[in-house]
Amino acid sequence: MQAKDILKNLVRFDTYKDKENERIMNYIQEILEEKGFKLEYRTKCLIMSINEKCNLGFLGHTDTVQGGSDWIYNPLELIQIDNKLYGLGVCDMKGGIAAILKSVLDTDWNKLNYGIKLFFTYDEETGFGGIREINRLNIKMPENMIIGEPTNNEIMNGSKGLLEFKIDFKGKSAHSSNPENGINAIEQCMEFLEELKNFYNTLKLETDNRFNIPYTTMNIGKVEGGKSINIVPNSCTTYIDFRVIKEEHRIKIIETINSLQEKYKFTYQIINDIKPFIAESGKSKTTNFITEASCIQSQNRCILGTGPINPHVANEYITIESLDKLVEQYKQAINKFCL
Repeated sequence: MQAKDILKNLVRFDTYKDKENERIMNYIQEILEEKGFKLEYRTKCLIMSINEKCNLGFLGHTDTVQGGSDWIYNPLELIQIDNKLYGLGVCDMKGGIAAILKSVLDTDWNKLNYGIKLFFTYDEETGFGGIREINRLNIKMPENMIIGEPTNNEIMNGSKGLLEFKIDFKGKSAHSSNPENGINAIEQCMEFLEELKNFYNTLKLETDNRFNIPYTTMNIGKVEGGKSINIVPNSCTTYIDFRVIKEEHRIKIIETINSLQEKYKFTYQIINDIKPFIAESGKSKTTNFITEASCIQSQNRCILGTGPINPHVANEYITIESLDKLVEQYKQAINKFCL
């Protein structure tokens, strides 16, 4: 069975919001057990290993984003056009999982001194639920970990952190003919956002050129509030996303939010708080997107997957050359760390 055949089977499972999580995990478990892998742990996550001493691990999430109506092809069917493979999740990241499975199935583990541990997670696209479950249980990972997110076959050993806030403002309703009788929650939100933007404009002056976008970014992703044009709004909620280049920025952002909370009396929730990581090397290559690599503690971790990098778009695709090359790259890693 070739990597393309494995990928074809993986794409058939509808794993948007983990809809067919059990079916895809059953498929992965069955083909690995035929190779001699043993089950280490299973809920919605799946962890399997071969040999007792594991010096290398692979990690991949099985869930995808939604395949929208703007797809030309059936998103749940692998379609080959020339050298391109189209399908929902082929880039992010069922192509990586197919390469993981193909590389370990082709390996003669009786000839190697060390084994391998494989981690398949869920809920990466929305809340990182799978990797959080593994961390809560203190499940140990090998010292060397490869995360199969799309990198176009380039080794990436760093990524920004993620800090996401949901911030709620409470006001007082009144008729718009006499707004002084009310407290406008939307205006409170606007004034807060103006101060936060001033803080951010200072923060982004501190850069790290190891990142393609070399500064911490801020995005006001959503603002919602009010009921009618003639009513002073008594509530407003905003959602804000930071992609953080270093831990010091993460701390400054939280401190600033807390300081502004005293002034504007809002409440807030941190939706995601994932620390940045980067190898201690001037030659480091990094991703602009967040991966589960940021959530693990293994000493040596890198991100390596298929290409081109085009996740979360209609008619997502990878090339056959990239998939086959990734299989060989994974085999080289196995030989390096498991001999």
